[in-house]
Amino acid sequence: MQPREKIEVIDHKRYNTETATLIAGDDYWDGHNFERHGRQTFLYMTPKGNYFATYLTCWQGELDRLVPMSQDVAVTLFEELAEKRLDFEAAFTGVKVEDA
Repeated sequence: MQPREKIEVIDHKRYNTETATLIAGDDYWDGHNFERHGRQTFLYMTPKGNYFATYLTCWQGELDRLVPMSQDVAVTLFEELAEKRLDFEAAFTGVKVEDA
């Protein structure tokens, strides 16, 4: 499953996967397909710097979802997703990271 176009208006804001930047996802090509147990998550940043995730499903009876999130929640999700499209600094400008 690849990211697909999704547009939703939530709290008077339009979230559009076509105009947002894909930051990370849990997609992975296993040699046959991209599906991960029939569900995938993709993290995006809008041109205005807002974050949202899409949760896509292949399962009957389940619906795809789009969920706006704070930068802090987006950082946590970014850390959990395996396939990074941007490095941390590009995805989260101004967020301080300290050495462990």
